[in-house]
Amino acid sequence: MVPSIPARPDGDRIAVLASRIGADEKRLFEALDRRGVAFDQVDTRRRWFAAGQRDLPWRLVLNREIGQVRAEYAARCLTWAGVDVVNSADATAVCGDKWRTTMALQAAGLPVPRTALGLTPEAALDALDAIGYPALVKPLVGSWGRLVVRLPDRAAAEGVFEYVAALSGPRAHLGYVQELIDKPDRDIRTVMVGGELLGAVYRVGEVWRTNVALGGRTRPCEPTPEITKLSTDAAAAVGADIAGVDLIEDSDGRLLVLEVNHRVEFSGFEAALGDRVDVADHIVEHLLERERR
Repeated sequence: MVPSIPARPDGDRIAVLASRIGADEKRLFEALDRRGVAFDQVDTRRRWFAAGQRDLPWRLVLNREIGQVRAEYAARCLTWAGVDVVNSADATAVCGDKWRTTMALQAAGLPVPRTALGLTPEAALDALDAIGYPALVKPLVGSWGRLVVRLPDRAAAEGVFEYVAALSGPRAHLGYVQELIDKPDRDIRTVMVGGELLGAVYRVGEVWRTNVALGGRTRPCEPTPEITKLSTDAAAAVGADIAGVDLIEDSDGRLLVLEVNHRVEFSGFEAALGDRVDVADHIVEHLLERERR
């Protein structure tokens, strides 16, 4: 456990934005209680903000909202009101959009799979022809590996994008497509807090998607200098203080950055590493350090 920093003065409260309280949020609440930090759990489903409002009771907010749109807009409202939000509204916006994440990672010179964005379903099919099959189509916004579809060939892609073309709304018609990396039956998840790598785990699955939410298992991964540098640079590229970074190995052993999560889930990560790391305690420590700057 990291050294303790004294709790903040009475009446100076932290808010935790969360409409769903899971195991990770409970761990964070326990860590705040252990430090004697007064906090409010704020359910964004019942929160509204007045234009120009500045008299909010918090100076610091930890954003754990699971809904991407609410997470970003709540962060922007709080920032406009003079509240320090972790992660920032900009980081939340970038991490919550796979295309914006890819562009941020590439701008930072980080290795990523070949990726394209078709502005229509027809254009996405053309992009896939250029990338080659097999390939993946992913939702711009989403997590836990949901709605990610493996496309073995052009016929399968045409079927998927015929469905996509029938969806309502122009955003739904954008096609984020990516090469399918020939990888081992695993990928790598790292957790970053305040620029520090807390550790790494392998996520191992029976199928090509290894997300823990889809049944993937975690086991320890010894962080190499390359894993540490890629994770540190990826979190910095998207501006995230707290991040889960997903890395993938290709058939030659080269590491690529897949994405960065602004609302990292860490129960599976801790289960693999045992008592070597307390993510919630590190997050609370980072919040207190940030407040004292």
